[in-house]
Amino acid sequence: MRVSAELLNRNGGGAARAAAPDLVGGPSDRQTWSLLARSHDLARANKYLESPETYGVVLTGERGIGKSGLARAVVSSLGPKVHSLQLRNTLASGQTPYGCLGFLLARLPSEAVSSPTGILHAITSLIRTEAAGRQAVFIVDNAGGMDPMSTGVLLNLMATGTAKVIATVQRASDLPADFHRLVLEEQLAEVHLNTLSEEQTKQVLGSVLGHYVSSTLVGSLHSAVGGNPMLLHALLDEQRHSGNLVLNDSVWTLRDRIKLEGATVVEDFVRSRLAREPQANRTVVEILACAQRATLMDLAAIFGTEVLVEMEDSGLLTVDRTGDHWVSLRDPYLGEVVRGWLSTRRRRELRLMLFGPKEPELAGLAPRDLLNYAAWMHACEDEPAPSPAHALAAGRAALEDYDPNFAIQCTLSLEPKDDEWVAGQRLKAAAYLMLDLPLHAAQALDEIPEDRLASLDPLEFAEIMAAKCQAMTWIDGRSGLVPGVIAEARASLDHMEAAGGHPEGGFVHALNRLTLCDYEYQTYMGEYAEIIDALEAELDKDKESDPEHWLRSGFFLIEARCMLGRELEAQQLARTLSKHLRDAGNPGPLEEEFASHAFLVLLLSGQWRKCIELMRRAPSKPSRLQYRGAITELGIGLAYAYAGKPSSAIEPLRSAAAQLELRPAMNLVKVAYAATAFAYAQLGNSLEAGRYLDLFRTCRGTGTYFSESVAGFCAEMAGRWMGDPEVKQRLLARVHQDVAKQRYTTAGICLFGATVEGTDAEYRLLEEITGNRQGPLAKISGDLARGSLNRSSRSLLAAADAAAALDLLVVEARCVAMALDFARDAGETTTARTAQLRLERLEQSVSALPIQPRSDAPVLTERERQIAKLAGKGVSNREIAMDIGVSVRTVEGHLYQVFTKLGVSSRGELNGLL
Repeated sequence: MRVSAELLNRNGGGAARAAAPDLVGGPSDRQTWSLLARSHDLARANKYLESPETYGVVLTGERGIGKSGLARAVVSSLGPKVHSLQLRNTLASGQTPYGCLGFLLARLPSEAVSSPTGILHAITSLIRTEAAGRQAVFIVDNAGGMDPMSTGVLLNLMATGTAKVIATVQRASDLPADFHRLVLEEQLAEVHLNTLSEEQTKQVLGSVLGHYVSSTLVGSLHSAVGGNPMLLHALLDEQRHSGNLVLNDSVWTLRDRIKLEGATVVEDFVRSRLAREPQANRTVVEILACAQRATLMDLAAIFGTEVLVEMEDSGLLTVDRTGDHWVSLRDPYLGEVVRGWLSTRRRRELRLMLFGPKEPELAGLAPRDLLNYAAWMHACEDEPAPSPAHALAAGRAALEDYDPNFAIQCTLSLEPKDDEWVAGQRLKAAAYLMLDLPLHAAQALDEIPEDRLASLDPLEFAEIMAAKCQAMTWIDGRSGLVPGVIAEARASLDHMEAAGGHPEGGFVHALNRLTLCDYEYQTYMGEYAEIIDALEAELDKDKESDPEHWLRSGFFLIEARCMLGRELEAQQLARTLSKHLRDAGNPGPLEEEFASHAFLVLLLSGQWRKCIELMRRAPSKPSRLQYRGAITELGIGLAYAYAGKPSSAIEPLRSAAAQLELRPAMNLVKVAYAATAFAYAQLGNSLEAGRYLDLFRTCRGTGTYFSESVAGFCAEMAGRWMGDPEVKQRLLARVHQDVAKQRYTTAGICLFGATVEGTDAEYRLLEEITGNRQGPLAKISGDLARGSLNRSSRSLLAAADAAAALDLLVVEARCVAMALDFARDAGETTTARTAQLRLERLEQSVSALPIQPRSDAPVLTERERQIAKLAGKGVSNREIAMDIGVSVRTVEGHLYQVFTKLGVSSRGELNGLL
């Protein structure tokens, strides 16, 4: 069937918990929400309404965008100085003369309603009388449906200055012709309401809920309603009533995914919207609710192009102009609500209508379409179940979409007799690991019998054994068994190869997979020196023979180079691999793995801004947020904490901790606790810092070497800021452990923290470790060590300059404070003055200095500072005296004190000091 050119041409392109307050209630609640969500639009509407050059304002926007709520909020914000009346237009009133003004006509004397002129004069008189000198304002809902007689009355009221109008309509062109003309002539101003951005959604939720709002909550709610503020309002209250919205340690977050099924207010809105649509349109909506998208050709063959054109014009559909011209619902929440009320029988009817009795070809389905089809099949509860190939492919698509529960559901239809069953068990194990259930993952793999394992091809066998190792790594007491499992698996591959019957290429890829498993385990244990040579050799191999193996080996090499002190080489390799990753055919599954290694390098190299940028680049779809939103916020908070910016670190860290308590992941909650304690300690809040340290100490389980190192460092640094005298020895013990394993980067960072009040022996060790490192942090540590050993203010100021270049203000302050002491000891007056002024500026930016100078700086009184500034600018003593109202002798006395305190001998030296 030919596709209508018209339809195509219309498209432009492709814890403690508490309940939330009641959010959906009377008009005052909705007005408050409108004020929060639409402050900018509210201000514009007020401006136009109060302008003497306009007759009022027209609020335009899609259905449910909040036009009526904003109109009422505008009138409410003007207070008692206006007299307001609300007119509602319905289908019936639009066909009746004076339909929306009926309530006014009922109040007019009988003789006044005998003619249109009488009605006009009587209504005008009535409005003026009741307004009593105030500005009268009509709120006209659905102004496009207004009858001609009502339109004429309102036009006269506006023209005579009796009243102004706030009209709501989807498009200005839908207004009665005379109203539309006023809009074109700018006598009626237009304010178009758009959906909220994600940042606006966050601001509104923060204002309404009164506590920090997690990124998971913001992203999920924003995506669920497409930024529609009124539906956001309703859905938030639905989540509270269902118990899905929880306040955990003063952080609002979600227990589980948002489900619109049963969301009464949203469902009522959707039913009301679809009730006006013809049956064919509703059927299209139902099909797209289940399929989520379909080709234009398929839908046109069923319904005809005219139906689709009309639905696109009304804003129900969007059509992608490229490729297969995919059609989808413009508002995703519409589909989710409609899916919720479809019966099993109706779902089957719709599936037959779109696909017919056969399964669609697997090769022709994109992952998202496969996922949607599988969900549709499961909802239909059909017998027979989806074919094993479809079930396995759908499970894989679900896992890539961060939906482990549905991935597990897809595997349930697989039976041991199916060829796909073993792969399904491996998929199930991966889903359980995403849910942080390693015991379940191991159990799923243990269910595979030995004879079945022996019959697998080499690569699938290696994948199963690698999955077992992954699960065992995260089970307490079993991680030490991993090397033995890998060795046994390699021996099994040797036997398989000797027995023959398998292509040689399969063994190469299988051994590569086990090698990656070994790299992963050694990285988990922190044994970087053990694998660095092998990883370097991997980089020199031909990447085309096994591109994924080459890339993933490179990821581990990034981490190993960084930990072993080769930070600059690690950063360069990260940039190189990032380019190769972009060129890969299917980079999605590898991107998150790369990001975790790249984050490590950036964090330990002092590149905290790039850490935050990397974390914020992560996909924000709700499915990912549910399982990775906490990790994103943890990364951002860590970057701020390491940068010495605790005020910015607190909120994302607390949010990460609250979410990880509800949904654990890789034992990272202990990192969140320790980092939060570190941030609070830097702020001087010992009570909160101690509380989070106590939570950290109660954590069980072990994470990767990197996460354990970060958690331990943050906990010890929190203790150092709180004055724990034993911290130094514990940090030094960590340093010696790291040096023994050649982990010079973490050793240097720990020793830098331990030497806030260091000995010469410790500074010599720091200098020695620095000799094995690269990059700006190594320069800072080296200059600090040499400056401390040689009592050199110059070296310490060089370290401060390097810290300033990275915007590490706390580190800079430490170096400057030490430089100030050494400059004073050496009688370096100019250097001391420069360091003192620099330290004073830093005190304005950091919450607390990491160390205080040994001797107090000369302190100028407010009057001395005032006089010194004027003198430094060349103002004479007499002019200063006249300007500030004191005697010349007093000025001279103050200047004598200034010169003495600052160690200067002329007025010229004051210039720039203060």
